[in-house]
Amino acid sequence: MAKKRKEKDEEKEIDFKIPKFDKEKFIKNERQKIKITFLSFLFGVAIAFISFGFWSLLSGNAFRWELVLLFGVFTAAWLKYLFIRLNIDMVELGRKGIFSSYAVYFFTWLLILIVLVNPPFYDDEAPRIEVVTLPSAQELGGTVKIVARITDNVGVDNIDLSLTYPNGTSYHPTDFTFENNIFLYLYENSDDINGTYNFTLLATDDSGHKSSDDGTFEYGNDVIKLALPPVGSEVTYATTIKFDVESDFDRVYYTVDGGEEINITEKDGFYETYPKYEGWVKNKNVTVDVNAVVIHYFDNLATQFNNTVVDGDSYYFNVSDAPEIGVENPPEIDLPHPRFAQVPGFELLVFVISLIVVLFIFKSRRKEGRRN
Repeated sequence: MAKKRKEKDEEKEIDFKIPKFDKEKFIKNERQKIKITFLSFLFGVAIAFISFGFWSLLSGNAFRWELVLLFGVFTAAWLKYLFIRLNIDMVELGRKGIFSSYAVYFFTWLLILIVLVNPPFYDDEAPRIEVVTLPSAQELGGTVKIVARITDNVGVDNIDLSLTYPNGTSYHPTDFTFENNIFLYLYENSDDINGTYNFTLLATDDSGHKSSDDGTFEYGNDVIKLALPPVGSEVTYATTIKFDVESDFDRVYYTVDGGEEINITEKDGFYETYPKYEGWVKNKNVTVDVNAVVIHYFDNLATQFNNTVVDGDSYYFNVSDAPEIGVENPPEIDLPHPRFAQVPGFELLVFVISLIVVLFIFKSRRKEGRRN
């Protein structure tokens, strides 16, 4: 019985024949694949130039990238008709070959388009200006910093600052600095002019595109002033001392007789403090000097920009001899810190492309699984 089974197995092995290699068919298929790849590449280049025309026409449209992307994706459907027109056997090409041709087209289109819409081939982006005044309100004797981050995809060619005084006269200062995309101008107000100042910052890039931003700041005698109690009053540990601060500041603090800095916390529109904090001295006439600090960070930049308002007035108080005076720790406050955020831009486009590719692969594999 085992002998017969062995003879049958030998007959089966003898019946197996190695299929004949069809050299002509193989060469034909390889030539067709090369032809398809080349056509997909040329089609991607052609559509990229057409998309570039649409890109130029859609200048200023908020959905420009999305519309051009949709055009590129839906135009891929014409590849199939192009192949049929050129007598390419779509059956022999198969789903895998069709998908590969779409991939070659799409990434060729995307690469060429990205090159075309960026310098040195094209530039329609005006400089971007982010400007702040530090502080927005200052007392006489203090300075105001006009700080701006100016960026452009080509390069900033010229910057002009126009400053208008409270009396209406204008001035174009040139003693500003511009390094590493940071514009800085320090106004000293040497003439001690009170009132509101207006300014316009104009930036021009190498392609001639312009953008501007406006701002204001003011000088006055009462940016910081004592609200309660009156100067010279007798204060005890629970006496509420209120300061009225005109502008928004990140830190307001004071010193008692030039000692350690004591933070003041904001409450109901005023900055309040008490003699119970360390630094106050009981049974003594003291002098209180107040300062306010403004701090600014541009997004994704660790450099700090700040300025200080020094109150021109000093305040005098007669401190009682209560034992609770000067025993508590002063309050701590949170100061601004660098902000780092990923700005969605090209990454979003890459995500959409990756999603489309994954969907194509998933759909192709699913159909192949059903066929098998």
